[in-house]
Amino acid sequence: VVESSKTILWNGPMGVFEFPNFALGTNAIADSVVKATKKGGYSLIGGGDSASAINNAGYGDQVSYVSTGGGALLE
Repeated sequence: VVESSKTILWNGPMGVFEFPNFALGTNAIADSVVKATKKGGYSLIGGGDSASAINNAGYGDQVSYVSTGGGALLE
């Protein structure tokens, strides 16, 4: 579903991504968001944890917009 989306707003990681044993879900979402962006989708990553997760996955420069302000981005 994520990979076929035209607009993606991601606010919050899928769990305790800081620990490799729990990072699978967050990294899978990050990968899907990047694939959707490469297909022409617009991706907004909001919140400090989400920004950290996308950057830790090595994808920070492959999405449309990253903001450390989660609540502010949602407003």
